[in-house]
Amino acid sequence: MSKRPSSPPRADTKGPDPMGAATSHEPSKDAESAPAKGGPGARFRARGSRRPPSVTRDTARPEGGGRAAGGDAPAPARQWPLLCVLVAVGLGLLMVAVEPFGAAFRVGLVIIGAALVAGAALRWALPSVGMLAVRSRFTDISTYGVLGVAIVLLALMAQPRPWLNVPFLEDAVHFTVR
Repeated sequence: MSKRPSSPPRADTKGPDPMGAATSHEPSKDAESAPAKGGPGARFRARGSRRPPSVTRDTARPEGGGRAAGGDAPAPARQWPLLCVLVAVGLGLLMVAVEPFGAAFRVGLVIIGAALVAGAALRWALPSVGMLAVRSRFTDISTYGVLGVAIVLLALMAQPRPWLNVPFLEDAVHFTVR
């Protein structure tokens, strides 16, 4: 079993890291003085390091991901679209859990689905929706809308005594369950 010789630390490094390798979070002086060619991260390639920068500056938040209210408003008011959706979903979950009447699970699930559809409508109508914006506007609207409509339809078609009968969906279920 042969030992591999250790390489001497580079001149632009500052101390060992916990794993024993010498590291530096500061760029070398020659990398700063040379003009950056090749776009972001060029100074790291010029040094020969494959380590990404510790702070990224080129990643933007989703379109519409800014504050829904002004910066002088308190934090909950800045996120009112998300809070409206979360409160409605919480109300639906509470109704399903407590079950104050016979068809409460169905009504609670309809409230949850309607909250997701309302989230899609808010994402479509408002320029800034705060943390309700997760991805692009199209992705958010389609995800919230499809999931909301699916939850509402499944709640209305739940057995026993469904409130909505869709014959071709019943045939599809009978075909797949056989």
